[in-house]
Amino acid sequence: MRSTDMPLGRRVSKDVAELLEADRALAETYRDRLAEATEAEHALRAAQGAGASDAGPRPETIAFDEALTRALLAAEAAERVAAGPKIYVPEGADAKARRAAEIAFRQAKARPAVRPWTDEVDRLRTAREAHRLGFRTVPAVAR
Repeated sequence: MRSTDMPLGRRVSKDVAELLEADRALAETYRDRLAEATEAEHALRAAQGAGASDAGPRPETIAFDEALTRALLAAEAAERVAAGPKIYVPEGADAKARRAAEIAFRQAKARPAVRPWTDEVDRLRTAREAHRLGFRTVPAVAR
């Protein structure tokens, strides 16, 4: 089924269809990206266990942060795909169309098909922020 052939005969604009397809492609990489984040976390914990120096940001710390960010982006794309084409706004749309899309997205988050992705996005965002608060991911500024 092509993205322009939506169920019940609904059609979407070419711009929205392109955005939806891009999100679909990114969402399909979610499991791989989550596995990469898990591997990066294991590498970080192994480096911590080995007692690596704390002189600056460790490559493992930065790699874990980047892997979490990639997994988060894929989960957000999956959430948008599950929410449907109404939440997409083509470039150059007026404020009324952008507002309608925001409202549609908020309403979609309450649907059972979208809720697990919303929870996953919240979980990954919380994990990334906890990681950033617990570890230095950027060098300290010289005083």
